[in-house]
Amino acid sequence: MFKRLKFLIYTRGFIWFAYYLVKCYSRTFRLRVENEAGWKTLRHEGIPVLLCTWHQQFFAAIAHFETYAGYHPGLMISRSRDGDLISGVANRVGWHTPRGSSSRGGKDAMTAMIAHLKEHGFGAHILDGPTGPMGKIKPGIIRMAHAAQARVVPFYVTADKAWFFNSWDRFMLPKPFSRVCITFGEALHLAPATTPEAFEQQRQDLETRLRPRLFHLTTKE
Repeated sequence: MFKRLKFLIYTRGFIWFAYYLVKCYSRTFRLRVENEAGWKTLRHEGIPVLLCTWHQQFFAAIAHFETYAGYHPGLMISRSRDGDLISGVANRVGWHTPRGSSSRGGKDAMTAMIAHLKEHGFGAHILDGPTGPMGKIKPGIIRMAHAAQARVVPFYVTADKAWFFNSWDRFMLPKPFSRVCITFGEALHLAPATTPEAFEQQRQDLETRLRPRLFHLTTKE
């Protein structure tokens, strides 16, 4: 019975169900979006943009990000059964999804993602996904930004009422009818690093800059 249920979760029909569930649930949010015009101006000027956020906070942005389909966005997603579901939903909101992670198929997915950024100039990345540790920026965001000469634009999600799961990332699910705000930060230009030490310093600096907007393990419901 359990195996059959797991199989049904990854069928095309269930992915459509998940897509509409996310869409309908998100419509209950009293959503506000801040500082969106900045990165859109960069795209209109032909400058590649790579949005990024923490794994903890991406859910509340899914439905709104459907409005970005015209930019031909790309998002790298892990090669896993859960990744199959997430990729299926992302595809239905207009996102292209190279598949891979730091532990499986990462090199091919990274190559595909960089090619996508060079061609279409727009994508997003989960900073500490798919399995953490929480708040630890992995090097992929730096490599993609360097290779595609893209500006890195962090975004953060807050909600006045939310549940926090007992997961590695303390995943945040805004409660129905809560006030949700998606805030885009300043566009960051990451100059090419000439040594491994300079690359690591750049990664650490970015992590230090973005971690304060992460809800930590001590956050309560």
